[in-house]
Amino acid sequence: MSLVEQLITRAKANKQRIVLPEGTEERTLKAANQILTDGVADLILLGNVDEINAKAQEWGLGNIHLATIIDPATSEKREEYAQLLCELRKKKGMTIEEAREKVLDPLYYGCMIIKSGEADGQLAGARNTTGDVLRPALQIIKTAPGITCVSGAMLLLTHAPECGENGILVMGDVAVTPVPDANQLAQIAVCTAGTAKAVAGIEPRVAMLSFSTHGSAKHEVVDKVVEATRIAKEMAPDLLIDGELQADAALVPSVGASKAPGSPIAGKANVLVVPSLEVGNIGYKLVQRLGHATAVGPILQGIARPVNDLSRGCSIDDVYKMIAITANQAIAAKQQ
Repeated sequence: MSLVEQLITRAKANKQRIVLPEGTEERTLKAANQILTDGVADLILLGNVDEINAKAQEWGLGNIHLATIIDPATSEKREEYAQLLCELRKKKGMTIEEAREKVLDPLYYGCMIIKSGEADGQLAGARNTTGDVLRPALQIIKTAPGITCVSGAMLLLTHAPECGENGILVMGDVAVTPVPDANQLAQIAVCTAGTAKAVAGIEPRVAMLSFSTHGSAKHEVVDKVVEATRIAKEMAPDLLIDGELQADAALVPSVGASKAPGSPIAGKANVLVVPSLEVGNIGYKLVQRLGHATAVGPILQGIARPVNDLSRGCSIDDVYKMIAITANQAIAAKQQ
């Protein structure tokens, strides 16, 4: 069974309620129809009810009626959510009038549903920017306990079964924090390990990557990775983690044994934590394009409940997979 099939099977066995704020967007609606047909998750679609139903009919989406469809502009909970949002943001100076305006935005309304305990996760981004997706999530749902840094992980399904977990690797951060400091990098490591467990279903073995292995080079950016490794070990004492390691030392047993003898991670890492967003973004795209790996994500992490961001160039299949991933994150969040 492939990893994607495993994700779908786990989601079907423990169905979560996932909000799709872009309820009138074509790829989102078509993916939602397939999710409902396959019984992967329970869905809440946000948008004009008549428009959603008309588009479903136009495109022959016969199971959209199985979703809960809510128009924030006419919802009976609009005022209740506005009052709650105003309370949550009053220290930032939000007025009730501003809150009433905000909850008309499906991205805010969806996060209010989650905050009220009536949904388990949210997926958007086919129409909206990452910033627009993240802003309400951070204002309303906030970060997970002990975490201040949101990041994004990428699942890499490679054709190199000798690497990672039978060819599966998880890389972070590839999406959010451009130049993390040592504390943020430690948080990214712990969160990416959590994503590996919750989404990929693997026991994480985390390599903190650099251009140096165990002191082979000296530089302040290497020092940052060494310090981040130390902090991550304090944050998660049971986590298998080592650094700093070069990529070949992290992935190739013979190189790991040579460059980092005695390391519990060298040569067998399945989670790769990069020192900056620049490295992560370039790295995963090189693996994807030159190595013909399948890249799934980014999967946002560090938020108290899963809120994920799609690429505006996403396919219907991308949306489908990300709904399944969001459901798996929600299942894991409830088990913590």
